[in-house]
Amino acid sequence: MSVDKRLWMCGLVSTALALLLLQGCAGTASRSYTAAGEEFDLSGLDERRANVVMAALSQVGTPYVFGGSEPGRALDCSGLTQYAHSAAGLSIPRVSTAQRAAATPSGKRPKPGDLVFFKTGPSQYHVGVMVDAERFVHASTSKRQVRLSSLSGSYWRQHYLGAGNFYD
Repeated sequence: MSVDKRLWMCGLVSTALALLLLQGCAGTASRSYTAAGEEFDLSGLDERRANVVMAALSQVGTPYVFGGSEPGRALDCSGLTQYAHSAAGLSIPRVSTAQRAAATPSGKRPKPGDLVFFKTGPSQYHVGVMVDAERFVHASTSKRQVRLSSLSGSYWRQHYLGAGNFYD
C-alpha cells in the first residue's frame, strides 16, 4: 500500500473516531438555560420539551397585555404558551380554555414543558408552562409581566385545574 493511501486511510479512521467521540459526548452533554438570573437544567428533557421551556423562559420580563401575542413586546398567558410551542414547532390553540380542551392530560405531577391550567375567576382561566418540578412561567396579570411562580404557592394550589401537553 502506498504512503499516500495509508495517510488517507489514517485520516479517514481518525475522522470516524472523532465523530463517534463527538456523538457520545453530544448524547450526554448537559443542556442548561439561564433566565431571570437562574440556571435551569434541561438535560433530561427531550428536544421538544426543552425548546418549549427555553422559549417560555426567554419571555420572562415581557409585559403582560390582555390579548397580547407579540413575543418580547406584549403577551397574555395563552399568547405565551402558544408562542413557546410554536418556537418548538408545535401548533396549539390560541386561548387557554381551548388549549386545555385540546391537550393530552398529564399525570399527577406535571413535567417540564407541560401546560398547567388554573381557574382564577368565575369565567377566567389561566395557563403557564412548567419549567421544572416546582415552577412554571406565565404571563401574570397581577405583576403585569411574564414571570416565574411556584406551583406549590397557596394561590396556585387553590386554583389549579390540572396539566396537559401536546407531545404525544
